[in-house]
Amino acid sequence: MTGEHRAALVVVARDGGVRLATTRELERRYGADYLVVPAADPGRVAGLLAAGGDPPVAVLLGGLGDADPDGLAVLRRLHGAHPGALAVAVVRWGAWETAQPIFEAITVGQLDRWVYAPQGRSDEEFHRSVTEALDEWASQQGGGFEAVRVVGDRWDPHAQHLRDQLTRNRIPLGFYEAGSADGRALLADLGIPQPRLPVVVVRFRPQQAVLQAPTDLELAESFGLFDPLDPGAVHDVAVVGAGPAGLGASVYAASEGLDTLQLEREAVGGQAGTSSLIRNYLGFPTGVSGSRLAFAAYQQAWAFGTRFSFMRTVQALSTEDGLHRLALSDGSSVRARAVVVATGAVWRRIGVPELEEFTGRGVFHGAAVSEAPAMRGRHVFVVGGGNSAGQAAVYLSRHADRVSLLVRRDSLVQSMSDYLVRELVALPNVDVRYRVQVVGGSGADVLETVRLRDLDTGAETEEAGMLFVMIGSQPRTDWVDGVLARDRWGFLLTGPALLADGVDPPWPLDRPPALLETSTPGVFAAGDVREGSVKRVASAVGEGALAVTLVHAHLAAQEAAVADEGRPGGRAGAPASAGREERLG
Repeated sequence: MTGEHRAALVVVARDGGVRLATTRELERRYGADYLVVPAADPGRVAGLLAAGGDPPVAVLLGGLGDADPDGLAVLRRLHGAHPGALAVAVVRWGAWETAQPIFEAITVGQLDRWVYAPQGRSDEEFHRSVTEALDEWASQQGGGFEAVRVVGDRWDPHAQHLRDQLTRNRIPLGFYEAGSADGRALLADLGIPQPRLPVVVVRFRPQQAVLQAPTDLELAESFGLFDPLDPGAVHDVAVVGAGPAGLGASVYAASEGLDTLQLEREAVGGQAGTSSLIRNYLGFPTGVSGSRLAFAAYQQAWAFGTRFSFMRTVQALSTEDGLHRLALSDGSSVRARAVVVATGAVWRRIGVPELEEFTGRGVFHGAAVSEAPAMRGRHVFVVGGGNSAGQAAVYLSRHADRVSLLVRRDSLVQSMSDYLVRELVALPNVDVRYRVQVVGGSGADVLETVRLRDLDTGAETEEAGMLFVMIGSQPRTDWVDGVLARDRWGFLLTGPALLADGVDPPWPLDRPPALLETSTPGVFAAGDVREGSVKRVASAVGEGALAVTLVHAHLAAQEAAVADEGRPGGRAGAPASAGREERLG
């Protein structure tokens, strides 16, 4: 059996019924691929693993209940010896007394999830939980099927950008260092003796595509994602951006029968798509990664009929005769009767000139998920005090030797969820430093040292490490400058805010603007791009759904205007008529 198993599933429980039922189900369903190691005594686990060839441990399943009152402590000790494994508590159904200690352990990062012990043969609820745990473990390990292979230099910003884009879009990826034996062999097999790096091999298409230093547009074309847009079509609604707000709008619009087009310049998910684990999103008691949540929403919108266009940037918005025209970066344009702007925001730059040259080479804005494996053995600094920074610090702590969260304020209470603060404090290799600012850094090919300043004393120190920057957001609204009203930071003004003095451009109609309507009637804003929005995934999804309700009202008003024009004495030149006739024609 030695060497045949990819990894081990360890079951530790003194409760014989729980141990035997769990072991039996694991062996029946997973025994061909995983070594199942049952033990009543945790002290025997190391010997049993050694006898099985010492495979890595994927999941530690520990009993918790009357026979195993110290089950969580046992799991913690075993997890210390196998930090790459997921720690899962196994409880009997109805053992409600275990709920509070389990929730507390998950909150402080000492437990990944829990399952009910199998209730009988082929307990599919149990197997769903185990499969989700194995999927999470496998995604952290890499390897397996590689739909796309990238050969490049680890610290090349272009290679880092490609890794980030592909990872966020949940495309199975294999990355090969160009100077490694595997990388050189792959380039030789491709017949590229002097490649322009990075080289991308798209393996899942009928004709394998090999791209050298590709642009995002070239990559999208090779994937078959660059479908031609009909310049004569008039869509009911165009959604700009595929973060939580945009995806929420698309799901509800398409499911309610609206002709929906979604335009996304990068990857689905927006900033939320870079979150390693979102723990407070409704319906996911053990958390969900941002990329998984976003990809599921993308598939849902697609299934309802939303048409997606990737890697095209919307560059301008104009309105004529009741129709909105979006000019795209490839020279084409699309028209729609209503628009939902959900372009979200980008991470703010840290504002230290000497660090800019290290972007992608030790300085990363977001990208914690895609770059975490390269942080093994390193000290990592995460700059920021919000949930995204906290989630990144937690995720990076699974790979880096040490993680330091740098916060300008003297507390995280106002900016970070309580559960996340508690988890950070409990992690042994994470420290939170308050009233600290990054003021510099240095290195040869990559960032090697970071210079920090104590904001109270002014003292500066230098420490070795790499930097992940998550210090707030800057809205993606430059493309509507002068077209839609914005606040001084660039966020879009909507609803009652448009009626204040000095808004430019002003609200043009006698009726008041709808709650999420911008200064152009029929153009709505949702999510982080909107002034006054709540920076949470759930609220962004809710705003996207609400925007569709307002779109329906806008389209109904257009229909009424068309009907009114057809009556004797109706208004001439009602703008909605042209749009409706073109859409039906």
